[in-house]
Amino acid sequence: MNGQRFVVKVHRRVPLVVAEDPLLLQEILARKKAATDIAGRLNERVLVIRQGRAEGLVDELRQMGHTPRVQGR
Repeated sequence: MNGQRFVVKVHRRVPLVVAEDPLLLQEILARKKAATDIAGRLNERVLVIRQGRAEGLVDELRQMGHTPRVQGR
């Protein structure tokens, strides 16, 4: 990635990661710690988060340098 930040939304009631850029999802899946929080993939821009793991994934995204927006608090 060239230092550009992408918008990431994390939904709580249906734990999803929605990314504008599919490459971000590849980056998440490539990181072992983050990938363990993922239950599956809906399409090239949407990942399903394992129940109860949203906060851990948000923390990991921040450590990766992203600024996720959490919806549904």
